Amino acid sequence: MNTKIATVGIFLLKALAAALMLQSLFYKFSGAEESIYIFTTMGMEPWGRIGTGVVELIAAVLLFVPRATVFGALLGAGVMSGAIASHLTKLGIVVKNDGGQLFAYAIIVFSCCTALIWINRVQLLSFVQRKA
Repeated sequence: MNTKIATVGIFLLKALAAALMLQSLFYKFSGAEESIYIFTTMGMEPWGRIGTGVVELIAAVLLFVPRATVFGALLGAGVMSGAIASHLTKLGIVVKNDGGQLFAYAIIVFSCCTALIWINRVQLLSFVQRKA
């Protein structure tokens, strides 16, 4: 595969995941009605809303740190796993007439992060082996 194309593709995966996580921070940190509704429904308001926002912020930053990309992707995929599970169990796909937009964003971020984990699997395996 052409390395320039691969480099651009990897950057786009990082940018899309980070952009979607970062855009949600305003709503989480400002206490937007929809965000409060979601975390109240989950029984996690306010600590879950703020904590999730902090983890998403850290994940988005780590995606662009070359030696930490895989860890940002792991955090992002982990948070989105929780979001997807919440939508499938308690919240429903559509939340407050959003047409399933938040669920779709969670799927997109999860997919980007999973791809980045796979791409950086050697880095992750090397880290795990050093710690074992």
